[in-house]
Amino acid sequence: MSYTEVPGIRVPIRMWTNPSTVEGQAMQQLRNISSLPWLHGLAVMPDVHLGKGATVGSVIAMKGAVCPAAVGVDIGCGMSAVKTSLTAKDLPDDLSRLRSKIEQVIPVGRGLHTDPVDPKKLHGFATAGWDDFWSRFDGIAGEVKWKRERAAQQMGSLGGGNHFVEVCVDKSDSVWLMLHSGSRNIGKELAEHHMGVARSLSHNQGLVDRDLAVFIADTPQMAAYRSDLFWAQEYAKNNRAVMMALFQDIVRREFPKAKVAYDQVISCHHNYVSEERYDGVDLLVTRKGAIRAGSGEYGIIPGSMGTGSYIVRGLGNEAAFNSASHGAGRKMSRTAAKKTFTTQDLAEQTKGVECRKDSGVVDEIPGAYKSIEKVMEQQRDLVEVVAQLKQVVCVKG
Repeated sequence: MSYTEVPGIRVPIRMWTNPSTVEGQAMQQLRNISSLPWLHGLAVMPDVHLGKGATVGSVIAMKGAVCPAAVGVDIGCGMSAVKTSLTAKDLPDDLSRLRSKIEQVIPVGRGLHTDPVDPKKLHGFATAGWDDFWSRFDGIAGEVKWKRERAAQQMGSLGGGNHFVEVCVDKSDSVWLMLHSGSRNIGKELAEHHMGVARSLSHNQGLVDRDLAVFIADTPQMAAYRSDLFWAQEYAKNNRAVMMALFQDIVRREFPKAKVAYDQVISCHHNYVSEERYDGVDLLVTRKGAIRAGSGEYGIIPGSMGTGSYIVRGLGNEAAFNSASHGAGRKMSRTAAKKTFTTQDLAEQTKGVECRKDSGVVDEIPGAYKSIEKVMEQQRDLVEVVAQLKQVVCVKG
């Protein structure tokens, strides 16, 4: 579908979904965003749903300003995927051992490595820039610096919630490795620190929602946030790269006779800020629950722990600020999901997938998410499908 334009306060709201299907609170959030004085444009993806301050599934383009809540607390959260030389027939009937090996090597939930992972010991890992990245930790917000040891130990760890590590099979029976994670606790601490600073600034006192507080250009607060933001985005990218290298090593060891080879890893953020130019104007584009989908650029759009995912190529639709959805998107809150579904429902909806099926992940049940097929149908003018994947192993935090 092409987008539907809904009147906003300062700019129209471009929506790649039927506005009547979007929950009232999310629509109000979008109207609140559209009232920001610095806003240049607002695009809404088909996986849109209620978020804190800013709506998940929104692309917010601003001139000379950035809103920390429009990035969210998991700065740089995103996806990585790689096609392997394995095929479905190489996989054993019982995948529990493979799942167990993943869980032993990659810490999940609030877990962390006992000792920081040494990237020099990872097969084929590109270590260029690694020391420079960590040297810049000294420049982050003083209130968060004491988290350095934890940040180092969590590098290469999954986290909880909707984060996952998966083994998938595509339509041609090729096996893929895929994972979803972000900047872990260090990103959360930096985000919450800067959100607090933004809310205290005088130019934000009259906003309709104080969670939409912004930093504006050429101020020390903006400079500090941008520095920490871009560092945290790099942390998230490195975190996924370390995890993927660990994951690849696990698969090499588990299938030694196959001499597993890997294609180029695809990686994309979906909670982040990028400096881009549209309509002849330099803008700060915030994607909260959205990926960049510039012409020819590869991206990853997952469904849920029992449904398919998609490898896509962007079509470069500038009306959407070269963006697409970051997934299926929730259709009910975690609390509502826990009240609605049982572990038996979870087992039925994840049949055929080697994964947790206990009460701790009922809030991640496929039934709590929108239809990924419908979401993909609604953004045919944003991306084209390269590969459709179905998970056979799913590790949750």
